[in-house]
Amino acid sequence: MAQSTVRDYYSVLGVPRTATDKEIRAAYRKLARKYHPDLNPGDKTAEARFKELQAAYDVLSDPEKRRKYDQFGPNWEHIAQGQGGFGQPGFDPRTGGIHFDFGSGTDFSEILENLFGTGMGGFGTRTGTRARPRPRRGEDVEHQISISLEEAYFGGVRILEIPSLNGVSPRRIEVRIPPGVRTGQRIRLAGEGGTGYGGGPSGDLYLVVTVLPHGTFERKDDDLYCEVALPLTTAVLGGEVQVPTIGGKVALRIPPETQNGQVFRLAGKGMPRFGGTGHGDMFAKMKVVLPTKLSAREKELFDELRRLRGG
Repeated sequence: MAQSTVRDYYSVLGVPRTATDKEIRAAYRKLARKYHPDLNPGDKTAEARFKELQAAYDVLSDPEKRRKYDQFGPNWEHIAQGQGGFGQPGFDPRTGGIHFDFGSGTDFSEILENLFGTGMGGFGTRTGTRARPRPRRGEDVEHQISISLEEAYFGGVRILEIPSLNGVSPRRIEVRIPPGVRTGQRIRLAGEGGTGYGGGPSGDLYLVVTVLPHGTFERKDDDLYCEVALPLTTAVLGGEVQVPTIGGKVALRIPPETQNGQVFRLAGKGMPRFGGTGHGDMFAKMKVVLPTKLSAREKELFDELRRLRGG
C-alpha cells in the first residue's frame, strides 16, 4: 500500500519549529484531550486526528527523533532505520490499540494513562468493550487578584469575575479575604479549579494576591510606616500630634526638642498577623515643618532667639 502523505508534525501540534519541550507537551495535552476517541465515541475524524497527534508527539518529544526529523523531514524514519534507529508505531495485539516503542520498552499507553487515567491508552479491548477511565482529579489553577491595603487590613468578602482558566468556565464567585494577607500569598478556594476526569473531583483555585501601594502608609511585613508633619513649635516645646492609622487617627505625645526625622513606635497599630493573633507596629517619622509668612512680632522673637543662642 502506498504511504499516505504525512502532515508537518509542527503544524499537527500547532507550534512553531522553535517551540520548547514544554510548549510541545502543553500543545499535545490540550489537543489530546479534545480528540481522544474515548471522549469522541464513534467520531472517525477525531480518532484519525488523535493518531496523527500521537505520531507527531512521539517524534517531537524525543530530542534525537526531533533532530533527525528537523534534518531529514518526513523521510527521517527510514534514514534512522538504515542507521539502526528507532522502532515504528504499530498495532498492539495486547490492548487492541496503537503501540509506540520508545526504544526503552515504554508503551505510549503509559503516557496516556498519566494524562487521562488507566485504560485510556487503547481504543478498546479485544472483546470490543471500551475501558472506563479511572477517576482523576482536575487541575489546580491560579488567578491574580489585587486588593487595597485596607482590604488586607480588615479582610472581608468580594465578588470576583473569574475568566476562563484551563478549561474552567467563566463565573462569579464569592471570595473571603483573610486579614493580614500579603503580596505573593495565595488564597485557596477548594473545588473551584479544573473539572475532574471520569467523575473525579475538581481541582482547586488559587488566588495570588497583590496588595496595592498606599498613598499614606508603607508596609514592611506586618509593620506600617508613615510620615507625620510636626510644627516647629511642637518639636521645640513638646506637645501632641495626630498620627494616622488605618483604623483611624491616634494621639501621640511628642517630647520637647524632638528632632526632624525622629521615629516613634506605636505598638500594635500595624497590620494584623495573617493566620495568627495580634498586630504589627506603626512607625511614625517626624517631619518638622518650618513656619512661613511670619508676622513682624514673630520675626522679632526668632531674632531674639538667634541672639540668645549666640547666632
